[in-house]
Amino acid sequence: MASSGGGFELLLRRHGITHIPLQQSCQPWRVPSMIASFNRLIDRFDPDIVHAHMMTGALISRFGSMRRRFALVTTVHHELQKSASLVRAGDHMVAVSRAVAETLAERGIGPERLSVVRNGAVEAPRRAARAPEASEHRLRGGHVPAQGHRGSAAGVRAAARRIGERARFLPEPYLYLVGDGPDRGSMEALAAELSIAPFVHFTGFVADARPYFASADVFALVSRQDPCPLVIAEAREAGCVIVVTRVGGIPELLDDGAAGVLVLPGDPAQTAAKLRWLLLDSQARGQLAARAQQNLQEWSVERVSNDYMVVYQQTLAERASMQRRQMRLDTRRARAPDGAV
Repeated sequence: MASSGGGFELLLRRHGITHIPLQQSCQPWRVPSMIASFNRLIDRFDPDIVHAHMMTGALISRFGSMRRRFALVTTVHHELQKSASLVRAGDHMVAVSRAVAETLAERGIGPERLSVVRNGAVEAPRRAARAPEASEHRLRGGHVPAQGHRGSAAGVRAAARRIGERARFLPEPYLYLVGDGPDRGSMEALAAELSIAPFVHFTGFVADARPYFASADVFALVSRQDPCPLVIAEAREAGCVIVVTRVGGIPELLDDGAAGVLVLPGDPAQTAAKLRWLLLDSQARGQLAARAQQNLQEWSVERVSNDYMVVYQQTLAERASMQRRQMRLDTRRARAPDGAV
């Protein structure tokens, strides 16, 4: 595993995976040193497959080594990012959802070069074997990532305004906003404006959100766009009742709506109505929680691993076939007079 480093280095080491520092930057003046470092890795390991997840990794992998023997696989995590068009440098591309794959196909990526491997988080080793202690409160209300999910904060803020108007009809209507970001101040101001501040808890960044998943009555993610958020698989594993917007790859994560409630983006009234319904209807919550925990193997890290192994094998086979065709063509050219074929 070659990367610029991060919080999972110890986890990789614990699982017998060697991590090698490989600085990556979008600054043009750093490109020569990145290419040189990458080529040293290629000379050292002589890999069959290089799998790039970021724009810089894809570019230096594709154009950095003039002696490229390996096959290059690239993963597109979000089709709206400018870098998504650059990872076409790969011999084979992987989209993290059908929605992403459809967008890439519209941009001219042929089906022979494109696979779908959806993200999975169930039974992920990155989380401790033993969950932290549960929250001091029995959470009632939405457990929502406040920031970082492409509009989730704005959508929840609008829905909270409508729920807040009827909060007095709900028993202990606690709303936990898990996460942090630039909108936190405006959301705290809104809670004060609606006179619901005592019922709204801003947790800030949380490294392990399992206690909140375990205690929440409803989990909500109100995004304007999202390709395949891992947090939904985590919420399903915890048995949460889930309310999310019908955008991007989100419906796929809920078995196209069978494992949760889908609402329209930009419609806070509908979101608020669904949340109020679920907070008041314990039988509906029980049914949806049970559905959320069905078909969990589809969202496991083991399934993700198996899918990628299939992609690697197919890519190697395709590359070997192309090389054999090129060798036959070169042989015919060498034997033909004046290089004609």
